[in-house]
Amino acid sequence: MSVDLTTTYLGMKLAHPIVPSASTITGKLDVLKRLQEAGAPAVVLPSLFEEQIEHEEQEMQRLAEFASESFAEATFGYFPEMKDYNTGPGSYLKLIEDAKKALDIPLIASLNGSSVSGWLRYAKRIEEAGADALELNVYFVPSDPNVTGEQVEERYLDLIRACRESISIPMAVKVGPYFSSIANMVSKISNTGANGVVLFNRYLMPDIDLEALEVTPALKLSDPSELRLPLRWIALLRGKVPISLALTSGVHSAADAIKAVLTGADVAMTTSALLRHGPEYLTTLIGGFRAWLDENDYLSVEQAKGSLSEEAAPDPEAFSRANYMKALVSYTGTPV
Repeated sequence: MSVDLTTTYLGMKLAHPIVPSASTITGKLDVLKRLQEAGAPAVVLPSLFEEQIEHEEQEMQRLAEFASESFAEATFGYFPEMKDYNTGPGSYLKLIEDAKKALDIPLIASLNGSSVSGWLRYAKRIEEAGADALELNVYFVPSDPNVTGEQVEERYLDLIRACRESISIPMAVKVGPYFSSIANMVSKISNTGANGVVLFNRYLMPDIDLEALEVTPALKLSDPSELRLPLRWIALLRGKVPISLALTSGVHSAADAIKAVLTGADVAMTTSALLRHGPEYLTTLIGGFRAWLDENDYLSVEQAKGSLSEEAAPDPEAFSRANYMKALVSYTGTPV
């Protein structure tokens, strides 16, 4: 009997749990087709950024204001108000429309922002373009020392609520690991009506160019060691919140995806491995994932899912302080 690899994420039944996440490669229709052929059960499209939307709208506003000085008709409303004008990243919406026609797998669009403002109306436009679900990627670095942790959380929750109220498709929220109480924050996110959380967002750290003496963006692909943080929190949250759990960061091999499922993830998302090895590497990941489950006598992903979470593990303390102590006292490195 073959292993049943199906899983449910955001209410959608997927062929297996290994999902290509948002990146530059999921922004090209030809690559999306290759990912589907390689076995992708769903794909997360690249993020549409708040800054992109607002920049394009500002440019269109300037164009309208410039032109209004040249045509008498503009004085009497020849140019529409910006709130009614169909501006913004049309290419992103077209990608959704084209991909929806070309693919047979669910499309998860992605919005990336940090404030409650007009750009959020694009969530509805994304839904209208045909996206099956939305991943709201909240990327906010609170640097003001006068802003409390509670205010930061409320800013997140206001944004999530506003997005949730504007669409009817399933919505996941992608967040970073820097809350004082991650479990409590995920519970609050669940109470907004979100259908899932994606753990964790990778905050890209800037670097310093010593020649130019300026701050430069620095993109570093993930490595397998980054799996441990989301792995721990998925294990701790499994069974405690009534929403889907997606693990992202550090999924580079079939073994990494297996660990994600065993601790309780509904899906394991991967980007860096596909950027390094190409879309077809997904087939290798799926094959290794299936082989391990078969060799270890699992009948399905659902049977394996969460079997090593905190609530199901033989040693629940392994995910908390006891494991920290054990790791320190058992380390045997090179003598100093």
